[in-house]
Amino acid sequence: VQLQASGGGLVQSGGSLRLSCAASGRTVNSYVMAWFRQAPGKEREFVALFSWSGGSIQYADSVKGRFTISRDSAKNIMYLQMDNLKPEDTAVYYCAASREFTRRTGAVEYWGQGTLVTVSS
Repeated sequence: VQLQASGGGLVQSGGSLRLSCAASGRTVNSYVMAWFRQAPGKEREFVALFSWSGGSIQYADSVKGRFTISRDSAKNIMYLQMDNLKPEDTAVYYCAASREFTRRTGAVEYWGQGTLVTVSS
C-alpha cells in the first residue's frame, strides 16, 4: 500500500484546510485508514480513522466536532476536512493504514509522508 498525503499549509486561527491522502495498492480497501499528527517536540498522536468496508469512524476528543474524515471510494482517496482550526492543531499530519481498527501508532503498517499544517494565532 502506498499513501500520498497533500493539502497542508498556513492558515489563520478559525480557518479551514482539507487534507487528502491518495491510497494505492491491490488490497487498500481491506485496510483501516487513519490520520495522525505530530507537533514539534511531541509524540505522534491519533486524529481520526475509518474502515473502508464498514464505514465506522472515530475521532480524537481534541478534534471532534471540528474535523471530518471522509473518503472517495472510487478514487481511493481519504480526506480530512479541518474547520475552526486552532494554533494547537499545528503539526505534521500523516495518513496511515493498518489492519486493526485501533488508534495505536504501533498498529500502523503503512505511513504516508507528512504534510505540514501551521495555524497562526
